[in-house]
Amino acid sequence: MSLNHLGFGIRRVLRRDDDHVEHVLTQYPLHRVMSFVGCSIHDVVNSPVAKNKVRGFYKLYRQVERQSEIGDLERQWNGR
Repeated sequence: MSLNHLGFGIRRVLRRDDDHVEHVLTQYPLHRVMSFVGCSIHDVVNSPVAKNKVRGFYKLYRQVERQSEIGDLERQWNGR
């Protein structure tokens, strides 16, 4: 098994069996949000302003992800 960090909190794991190769993509959305905002974990812990900023962007991220999932499910159900 080998690790490859892609940045923005995304990590790729490559697993090899005899004839099979499996790519596993691990995501850490909070790390992506903190990177986008430009805050470190120390900023978030020590500053209420940074904490609220990261919290707001994380909530926005979750809403966008949820709407995307709903749209994908609706397309599957409607056959489009």
